[in-house]
Amino acid sequence: MRISTSTIYESGIRAMQQQTEKLMQVQQQISSGRRILTPADDPVAAARVLEVSQSQSINAQYATNNGSASDSLTLEESTLGSITTLLQNVRDISVNAGDPTLNQSDRASLAAALRGSYQDLLGLANSTDAGGQYLFSGYQGGTRPFSESAPGVVAYNGDQGQRLIQVSSSRQIAVSDSGADVFQRIADGNGRFATQAAATNGGSGVIDSGTVLDPAKWNAVGNHKDYTIKFSVSGGVTKYDIIDNVSGNSLLTGAAPGAAPRTYTSGSNIDFSQAGPPAFDFGARLSISGAPSDGDSFTVKASTHQDVFKTIDDLANLLQTSSSNAALTNGLTALQRDLDNALENISTVRSSTGSRMKELDLVKSVGDNQALQYSQTISSLQDVDYARAASELTQQQVNLEAAQKSFAKVSGLSLFNYL
Repeated sequence: MRISTSTIYESGIRAMQQQTEKLMQVQQQISSGRRILTPADDPVAAARVLEVSQSQSINAQYATNNGSASDSLTLEESTLGSITTLLQNVRDISVNAGDPTLNQSDRASLAAALRGSYQDLLGLANSTDAGGQYLFSGYQGGTRPFSESAPGVVAYNGDQGQRLIQVSSSRQIAVSDSGADVFQRIADGNGRFATQAAATNGGSGVIDSGTVLDPAKWNAVGNHKDYTIKFSVSGGVTKYDIIDNVSGNSLLTGAAPGAAPRTYTSGSNIDFSQAGPPAFDFGARLSISGAPSDGDSFTVKASTHQDVFKTIDDLANLLQTSSSNAALTNGLTALQRDLDNALENISTVRSSTGSRMKELDLVKSVGDNQALQYSQTISSLQDVDYARAASELTQQQVNLEAAQKSFAKVSGLSLFNYL
């Protein structure tokens, strides 16, 4: 086969270009720190790097969401802490208001302080986060949750939902709470029933909050949960009757109210049970102390919801308008129970917030571990092995020099050298 001089030159140049290209590729790998410069270098590894990089980006977004959720929950927890402090101060004022040495002017000053606390609470209930979203408006972050139409009359304008943030592929965290659950859905009394003295009472009788001994009996079908304890005083003897306000009959006699059947002793238990006749047992007990006057009465009704704004307003009104020590004591006792219930409810919500914050820490830890694993996987797939690359660079330099020298030798051949 005859080979032309041009073919020799073209072949030599092509060989040097190939060796130069390989040398440049190794140089680029070393300078970039990556083994895969283009998908053609390793199609399988390049596809895997793309897949892992996408997972890594999603994980980074979850980390960003986690930070945002943590900021919102930290602010909510701090706000709930401020609310707790405020309500504890309100309760301290209510205890101080029961001091018999205080006069009406002193109590009016305490009432003014309570109205200031009321406005402070309303402001905290309408708190916003860094993004301007209300903390306690449910899903409706842009809606101001609470508005006041009259003293003690506060309407909730949000909804019952909780805004959620996706913090992992399988977990969403609530970063807000419904203001209705935090400030309004608070059971009054002892949570089962609420006791209250009639405003017209003239004696010194004071009723406690009572207790439910057996919830199943209290919730029995025959229990109407609406009663009046009415007192009568005759010949120095005080007696009472328990009247079922639904049927209108005496619970103790089963007939229309007449002469009170039970003798009253200050501080003794008043049980909602009787061996009979008629026999009944509603599993509840309360106590009344002091000396009720003839005709005084106290009500026992199933617990309802009392919002904390009305509780504080009622407390301020009580301090301004109480006309007797017994009325003041009964009012303070009932409202202090409601304040305790509000504090317990805030504590429950705060505990829930803390649990969510703790879960975020756990999710963040898992996410950080995943981020490290993704980085290690990508590194193992595409990062260059510097020792191997340096050796290959030397090898490619030798190959290029050999190609160059061989080309020089071959290009110098000529028949005229032998003539």
